[in-house]
Amino acid sequence: MERLDCDRMFVAVLDAGSFAAAARRLGTSSGHASKLISKLEADLGVQLLKRTTRALSPTEVGQAYYERIKTLLDEFDALDASVRNASGAPAGRLRLTAPLSFGATQLVPLLLDFARAFPEIQLDVSFSDRVVNLVDEGFDAAIRIGKPGDSSLIARRLCDVRVVLVASQSYVAARGSLRHPDELGAHECIIDANFRDPFNWPFRQGDGTALLVPVSGRLRFSNGEACLAAAEAGFGIAYVPSFIAGPSLRAGRVEPLLPAMEMQPHGLFALYPPGRHLALKVRALVDYLVTCFRGKPAWDEGW
Repeated sequence: MERLDCDRMFVAVLDAGSFAAAARRLGTSSGHASKLISKLEADLGVQLLKRTTRALSPTEVGQAYYERIKTLLDEFDALDASVRNASGAPAGRLRLTAPLSFGATQLVPLLLDFARAFPEIQLDVSFSDRVVNLVDEGFDAAIRIGKPGDSSLIARRLCDVRVVLVASQSYVAARGSLRHPDELGAHECIIDANFRDPFNWPFRQGDGTALLVPVSGRLRFSNGEACLAAAEAGFGIAYVPSFIAGPSLRAGRVEPLLPAMEMQPHGLFALYPPGRHLALKVRALVDYLVTCFRGKPAWDEGW
């Protein structure tokens, strides 16, 4: 299988553009990646890559070999997946990417149950708010919130994700509640820098149209849990996903503001690349998550 490892690394290096990026994708070191390429070149008796301190590119022979071997590896993987699917036993390494806060608060318990139910699957999960390229970075699937931006991926909607306006009772008692979003200009707003437009909060008007309200405040975090903690402590009003705010709302540490003007919920999606043969391990995970999130999400219950 060592020759197969060499070929996979060669394709990964050209796809990723560097030894370091290819090594990260395949779960190894840059040094090992370089050794595999050197072994492949020695076995073939040709130079496949032109290496300089600033750039890496294929030779003419390397480019031709890349185009052919990539096709063969894709066909090999498709055959492997079809055989594994026929065996009825999900197995192998499954690389998944998911948003940091959602992954830590909601996904981990589900993935642990999944790992218990499918002991032959090796889970490799990356929690990051960066939108990764599944194909280029070697991921099998992704969990994402919001409308999928990459139309080339297959998307399975799992459930709704609400974003809610919250504040502590002590803050509301001291500063007053809200009757309309336009009043936010007179309040301390806790800014979540992870939002695409963190200084403009959207609301739904009575006719269904959106209203964007500019906000400001002296506290800014790139983390929803931190924004909620500041709201619980009475520092102002936070705009956070309900999967973060749910436990605090149930416990009464914060209360919802302007719920009638809440925007339509975002979707939570499982995404995976298209292919003639969907690997059984990916199908098992997606079907499992669809079952887990069926109906009203647990974090929206009880408040």
